[in-house]
Amino acid sequence: MTRDASVVDDLRVPARGGPRVLDVVAFAAVGLSVGLTVLIGLLGPSAMVPALPGPAWQPPFSLGARPDGHLVIAMAAAAIVLGGAGLAGALRSRWRPDPRWPLVAGCAAAVLLAFLPPSGSADHLNYAAYGRLVTLGHNPYVTVPSALPADPVLGAVEEWGGVTSVYGPVATAVQALAGFVGGDSVRLTVFAMALVNAAAFVGTALLLDRFTRADADLRLRAALLWAANPLMIYHLAAGMHVDTLAVACMVAALAARGAASGLLLGVGIGVKLNAGLVALGPAWELRRSPGRLAVVAGTATATVLVIYGLAGSHVLDQVGAASRKVSLGTPWQPVKTGLQAMFGPGAYSAWTQVGSLLLLVVLAWLLLRAAPRHSAPAVAAGIVVAWLFAATYALPWYDGLAFALLAMVAWPALEGFVIARTVVLSLGYLPAREAMRPEDLLWLKTVLRERVVPWSLLVLTVALAWWAARAGARARRRSASAAPRP
Repeated sequence: MTRDASVVDDLRVPARGGPRVLDVVAFAAVGLSVGLTVLIGLLGPSAMVPALPGPAWQPPFSLGARPDGHLVIAMAAAAIVLGGAGLAGALRSRWRPDPRWPLVAGCAAAVLLAFLPPSGSADHLNYAAYGRLVTLGHNPYVTVPSALPADPVLGAVEEWGGVTSVYGPVATAVQALAGFVGGDSVRLTVFAMALVNAAAFVGTALLLDRFTRADADLRLRAALLWAANPLMIYHLAAGMHVDTLAVACMVAALAARGAASGLLLGVGIGVKLNAGLVALGPAWELRRSPGRLAVVAGTATATVLVIYGLAGSHVLDQVGAASRKVSLGTPWQPVKTGLQAMFGPGAYSAWTQVGSLLLLVVLAWLLLRAAPRHSAPAVAAGIVVAWLFAATYALPWYDGLAFALLAMVAWPALEGFVIARTVVLSLGYLPAREAMRPEDLLWLKTVLRERVVPWSLLVLTVALAWWAARAGARARRRSASAAPRP
């Protein structure tokens, strides 16, 4: 896809100059946030870091300090708040350092974190289990990890042992490769996946840097929104979520052309199905070039059919079940509770799904009207952000796709909304695992995650719609006034 011809006026960044006190504070907050994230992993098993069975000499490594749960959760909260505030401040800073510095620093942090145990959630134990199932000759879309509790890798799963895989066949293939490398060692299996994750994170950073290299300001913003983004380092580099691989494929697809773009779109969808929303960006950009659109769409469709076809008929079983769920941290949770109070017990999944779809359409329409440009990355960014705000099931690490897309365009106001959303949702998932959370911190789930976060995100969603409507109206007035008069 062609590079977005962003306008410097849209960035609203003051002229180049030396750093002010607030600029120094903002960049220092980013660095401190990343440092706290690294320290959480370095300290070893805790309420934030699941233990990794296996020989101690195998990576990933830690100090094994067994820190108190209150301490590491407080550190994580500080990392999130400092990271969000610092990122927002750095993006608005008048100081424009060489983009290579945050790029290199962020990539170095991601590589370092690959050698430390993952933190924040226990999803990587699920990944290891699904890969182990493949190496043992089982289908992870049919067999659940708890079916073989005596296995050292399968027995390490904490919360989702009774659930089949919800991830795409490409993600499963990576997990199986890690399972082959790690054997019956959870540590080594997780480390193999961590290396792939770090490579995807760094690869995305380098692609974004290359994509934006012609515009120094946009290049710096790209480095801040991805490579040195403390929120993404916290969730994707340290948390090691499979979303990192999907993001890498989609960014590569938007940077490529023709059949290569379609192939990469198909592979990204093969990691996570909802990453396919990005394909609407190239589709819009190529709508007036039927031949090129046919090549990209045809290649992407064929790739998806082959990938999912090889995985078998059960590959989408858990995806269908997950699509009907409502996560505790979304505004749909109080909607679901209200429906149950009015009409009696029931999931009311059809109602929430229809409401989510309608909200998605409205938000996407409003955001696209407000978009600074209708390039493939901008259209994809608007649609993905609309989906994140409208989805009935969303977790903070899903926001990585939005940050990567926003790194390819100049859309400062929307960046602010996504940062705010990620911070709020991240605080609601402290920690995202239940196993070792101190009992006196149960309120983090029952009050913060189940009450404060949903209502806060509802307010943020209304604010997003209001801002997009006003921004779209202003854009239409400017367009009308600039149009030649007869």
